[in-house]
Amino acid sequence: MELKILTPQKELFSGKIRLVKVPGADGAFEVMDRHAPIVSSLIDGEIKVIDEAGKTSLFEIGGGMIEVSENIATILAVTSSSNEKK
Repeated sequence: MELKILTPQKELFSGKIRLVKVPGADGAFEVMDRHAPIVSSLIDGEIKVIDEAGKTSLFEIGGGMIEVSENIATILAVTSSSNEKK
């Protein structure tokens, strides 16, 4: 599945992923390949991304929105910072 994480200032991430975990307004949830279409608000918290190579990236956000449609997830974050791990 494809993922884009955007802020008003820049694109934080764009690429193919295995999984993204987001801080939803009603609790954290994960999105994987072929997830059902969804639009959800996000609260302050951490986005965890595992790319196709298995590399984990973490992004702290100050709220936002996620849309998943046709195997593409787009996250619009208000503010962010990132930390990448293996």
